[in-house]
Amino acid sequence: MSIDPITLSVIQAGLQQVCDEMDLSFSRAAFSPVIAEANDRSDGIYAAEDGALIAQGAGGLPVFVGTMQASTATLIAMIAEGRAAAPKPGDIYIVNDPYLGGTHLMDVRFARPFYREGKIFCWLSNTGHWPDTGGAVPGGFSASATSVEQEGLRLPPVRLFKEGGLDPEIYAIICSNIRVADQRIGDVKAQAAALMVGEARLTELLDRYGDATVTEAIAELRTRAATQMRAFVAGVPEGRHTAVAWIDSDGVVNEPLEIRLAVTRQDEDLVFDFTGSSAPCAGPMNSVRATTLSSVYLAMRHIFPEVPISAGAFEPLVVKGIEGTFLDAHYPRPVSGCAAEVSQRIAEAVFAALVEALPDRVTASPAGTSGNFALGGHDPARGRDFVMYQLSGGGYGGNADHDGLANGCSTIGISKAPPVEIMEQQFPVLYHHYALHEGSGGAGRHRGGFGLDYLLELRRGAARASFVMDHGRFGPQGALGGGDGAPNAVTVWRGEEAYTPGHLSKEQDIALAPGDRVHVRTPGGGGYGDPMTRDPMAVAEDVRLGRYTTEQARDLFGVALAGTPPLPDPEATARLRGG
Repeated sequence: MSIDPITLSVIQAGLQQVCDEMDLSFSRAAFSPVIAEANDRSDGIYAAEDGALIAQGAGGLPVFVGTMQASTATLIAMIAEGRAAAPKPGDIYIVNDPYLGGTHLMDVRFARPFYREGKIFCWLSNTGHWPDTGGAVPGGFSASATSVEQEGLRLPPVRLFKEGGLDPEIYAIICSNIRVADQRIGDVKAQAAALMVGEARLTELLDRYGDATVTEAIAELRTRAATQMRAFVAGVPEGRHTAVAWIDSDGVVNEPLEIRLAVTRQDEDLVFDFTGSSAPCAGPMNSVRATTLSSVYLAMRHIFPEVPISAGAFEPLVVKGIEGTFLDAHYPRPVSGCAAEVSQRIAEAVFAALVEALPDRVTASPAGTSGNFALGGHDPARGRDFVMYQLSGGGYGGNADHDGLANGCSTIGISKAPPVEIMEQQFPVLYHHYALHEGSGGAGRHRGGFGLDYLLELRRGAARASFVMDHGRFGPQGALGGGDGAPNAVTVWRGEEAYTPGHLSKEQDIALAPGDRVHVRTPGGGGYGDPMTRDPMAVAEDVRLGRYTTEQARDLFGVALAGTPPLPDPEATARLRGG
């Protein structure tokens, strides 16, 4: 290596900063709360030759770490084959086709070629979750879709911006096929502007250090990431580490889907074999190949966070056995639950398979659902239609060091629920409460974190509600003797009549009138370790704060408490367990 370590470190940080600034620009300028407040987006830099990931924003969704690489690689290949228009400076491609390296249709990707001296040096790309892309139901989460056409408008790579100008004809086609189209221009311009910010910042970095030096640094960073990941892989014990994760149902057939996983170390590679997983399903809980691979990558990022984000980090991770299963969906299989739900079950399978092999690094299963709730209708007070998309957090699994985080973001990303004040300002809804789902964490030496409990009411107009969630039938798995977290629970109140969806966490087109309410309680994380070994003082603190009842303390942890006492002194520990 001719580049010195200090320059390498500075360039690495510079590339990261370019992506972070794109992320910040995107969120600050976007109109939709799901992007502007929830940060359901990501930005990155990709190699000109093969679309390999060079850098991604630290605040971007981890699930996009693999899918944006795959979609950029597909775009490059299609251009080379003449199946997509050749680029010019200032062009920006738009694509949301899930079978071309994507996720679900609502995740819309932009890609811009970055030129130096007349040649493409790299690609700048980002993804943003649009609140609606058409389809059978507002928000795109059609729980009973049986083909991708029912989920919305599917776009192959086309140039939405040509030499810097928005193509009005293509934009008109898009707007003619989506709801609340007049609001999308804000998101479109924000997404494009973020790439322009990236172009300006990357130009500054290259002008400072030179193209040759930055190119050498990119290659060295990729090599180092691969080497570092292989070093961690070498620490995985030999043997076959297996697990099964379940999806409640596909939304159409009310039977669980299985993700079967066997992880083995082969030389310097870690092989993830999904042979035996369920066949392609009728409903929208299929996953495309790019999302399945990305789910494995992000799970390993959770386990080995020290490895920098780069295509090199993925090289030792081999995924096989997905052909012929619902983890390798092909047209026209519906996929709306792909990125937000199936990806998290895949990550859960990885955690469950490796927690015994790497107990100090792997947690019990997290809540593992994004809580996708879409509400669309007409607001008579404002005289316009609306589409509201709500995602929500859940409990993280306990681990070797501490209890799980309460109301954490989903496994696949850093997206957070928009503030209720913003949602009530933007949409005709009222939140009656928004609190922790107390007691939902799985019991363990270190208990799982708690999920979220919210109740909202439609204030005016008429609307249709749709859910694509998961973990309603099975709670998140505990680890090493820990208990499972509480499952997801959805109740719709129409007047005084309570309705529970037949698929528990999935339903579409539920008609709501003013005064109707939706109550959601998201899962808690799984517990870690034998609950009977939990520190009784920690149990007493949980009871004192209302997290568990005295009965739960006795039944789950074997700790006998009277009422809700103050914290006991250490000498009381033996007495609390009947010693």
